[in-house]
Amino acid sequence: MKAYRAAVLRFATDREPRHAALYEDDGLLVVGANAQGTQVVQAVGPYNEVRPRYPDLAVTHWPDRIIAPGFVDLHSHYPQTNVIGSPAEGLLPWLENYTFPEERRFASPGYSTEAAQFFIAELLRHGVTTALTFATSHPASVHAIFTEAQRQRLRLITGLCLMDRHAPADVLNQASADGTLDATEQSLLDSEALIQQWHGVDRLGYAITPRFAPASTEAQLRGAGELAAKYPQVWIQSHVAENKAEIAWARDLFPASRSYLATYADFGLLRQRAIYAHCIHVDDQDRALMRDTGAAAAVCPTSNLFLGSGFFDYAGADRVGFQYGLASDVGGGTSFSPFHTMLAAYYVAREGQTKTGLSLSPQQLWWQHTAGAAQALGLADVVGNLQPGCEADFVVLDPQATPLLARKTALAGSLDELLFSMIVLGDDRLVAQTVISQAMEAFG
Repeated sequence: MKAYRAAVLRFATDREPRHAALYEDDGLLVVGANAQGTQVVQAVGPYNEVRPRYPDLAVTHWPDRIIAPGFVDLHSHYPQTNVIGSPAEGLLPWLENYTFPEERRFASPGYSTEAAQFFIAELLRHGVTTALTFATSHPASVHAIFTEAQRQRLRLITGLCLMDRHAPADVLNQASADGTLDATEQSLLDSEALIQQWHGVDRLGYAITPRFAPASTEAQLRGAGELAAKYPQVWIQSHVAENKAEIAWARDLFPASRSYLATYADFGLLRQRAIYAHCIHVDDQDRALMRDTGAAAAVCPTSNLFLGSGFFDYAGADRVGFQYGLASDVGGGTSFSPFHTMLAAYYVAREGQTKTGLSLSPQQLWWQHTAGAAQALGLADVVGNLQPGCEADFVVLDPQATPLLARKTALAGSLDELLFSMIVLGDDRLVAQTVISQAMEAFG
């Protein structure tokens, strides 16, 4: 076992997110292997209460540091790392001019491997220890990111991007080499083979991944739904209601469905462990559909602001009561940093011209990127928190990482003031170390 002394941040599981944070100015985190050999939190709390229970255990002391749960990123695109910061007039031109030309390069195993290594290194550098991410329509891209995540012991969920129409030919799923199976059939066979090869290996999980409904034929969506029914333990990920032009397109292609979101339900793709990015332009019937099926939204504020897509309606989500968490959405999103994402979420929630504006508490913002995102994934009490039994993924934060941050955090008179200072002023410099549970390896 190992013990770490510092300030410790974690979340109560029986409180509202806006005041769920538990904070010990002088805390002790004790980590050790469970029956399966995974490093988990064995004990946590005030140093003077926990230390007597482990009198002979050596303690690593990090004075003036904060131990906090590793961040959980609910939605990103690892093949779009090079696309961050590309100018475009909106979502669809951005896809056509930047994203698709970059994604075609992921047919190459070597290119995919280099991109996967850089992407995961960036996640860890920014304190992200669990990620749900897109690959491309090329199986090589899936193998590459799983291989690197396994090597780094990151908890990662991804899947083959299902896309059999309405995009350039070299980013669509491909027919079998011998021509006996069309692209739709081959994509579903490839998806199942990848599930069987990777899902549940170490800390890896598979996500059935239609890019978005307009990019899939009815046959492909139907096949994806059949896979979801056959493998209920895997995840589902896609996009919905991000952009009004996209919504109109989806409604033209699937006129029998009540709404764009309902299209996914009609093909069996709304259930627990289903994560839908954006969910901006939805109504209360859609929100109730999310709630009743157990699906969750990945809120992507930096991407939505960058592409001018709109503002996630927090008040509407809370009124109806469906799950959500925060996501970077790299590369439409503009940063890997959870601090930038949390700050952008604060801006989005405050906007009150197109929806009800509200002020998210710093604790709620932090919860959305840790325990709340884990809950949306069906991984509550596994990741995103530092309660006993949770996997011991954590970050070590340096609240004095920059002169302004040191000046501001020294003035904090409450936990909310401390957390909000780090949200507003923080970036990768705030993350002194990222520690992964299984091997207790540190990055930073």
